[in-house]
Amino acid sequence: MENFSSNLSCRYEITNREKLILQYITDGYDNMEIAEKIHVSIHTVKAHVSAIIKKMHAKNRAHAACIALRKGICK
Repeated sequence: MENFSSNLSCRYEITNREKLILQYITDGYDNMEIAEKIHVSIHTVKAHVSAIIKKMHAKNRAHAACIALRKGICK
């Protein structure tokens, strides 16, 4: 399954850091909680979330999370 997930991450050109943030989003964390978890500023998290939404052609972070779960990018 990991190989499948990696292939989909590549398809969307999601970086490992973006994949980590996407996992936190699917787990229900908000931007501030993610920033604290990975020791970066909230502005950095927002930039990553924007990049994820753009790369996945999602409407918003919830839509990106749904795509990630449906496509097996996140568990």
